[in-house]
Amino acid sequence: MEIIKVSGLAKSFGPLEVLRDISFTVNQGEVVAILGPSGSGKSTLLRCVTHLETADRGSITLAGRDMLREGVYVRSEELREICLKVGLVFQNFNLFPHFSVLRNITEAQIRVLRRKKEVAEKRARALLDKMGLADKARSYPFELSGGQQQRVSIARALALDPELLFFDEPTSALDPELTGEILRVIRALAADRMTMVIVTHEIPFAREVADRALFMDGGSFIEEGPAAEIIDNPQKERTRTFLARLNR
Repeated sequence: MEIIKVSGLAKSFGPLEVLRDISFTVNQGEVVAILGPSGSGKSTLLRCVTHLETADRGSITLAGRDMLREGVYVRSEELREICLKVGLVFQNFNLFPHFSVLRNITEAQIRVLRRKKEVAEKRARALLDKMGLADKARSYPFELSGGQQQRVSIARALALDPELLFFDEPTSALDPELTGEILRVIRALAADRMTMVIVTHEIPFAREVADRALFMDGGSFIEEGPAAEIIDNPQKERTRTFLARLNR
């Protein structure tokens, strides 16, 4: 079952065309890695699909509901409902520095989902336990390592019970030791069949965890297929060049 369907998506910033006729699908329970050089449009694509940016043209369907139909967005109330089905984990954590860890995870549950405080806190504590951070509920972001902050960000996204989860370079701000913490969490989510789209430069990780890989350059998809096949035996010269540079 397709949970994401994007067709003909385009986005420009002034004269700069960032996304060019992007089309792809993601099935429920699938993990898709988006690979490519910096500036290729990967983050803009995620931001358009999660409605942090507005697309210029194209169509987007999430969890069976049209968000964008041939360049026209659905009404705001419906758009809000659809966006609640999607979680996004940023590369720079984006935690509220003046909120405790617990409040960072409960705030949206209470304000957006209208959950009672005790229900929101129960959900938050269960997720913190899953992330190995049960003892950090009363801590503040500045008291945590980068890896711990990113795990809190993942818990915050999961707290809203999304049907699919997007990661935008979730380990780019971390050193190699802390990167391992986040990759373990994502592996566990993949084992639970969470639908995920992951923008990453962690090629061995993408090969291990992703079902499919999409290689992006110049605002377009150049190559796509099973992750191991794309990474081990790319057919396009641009893909081969990019992967060879990362493997030096």
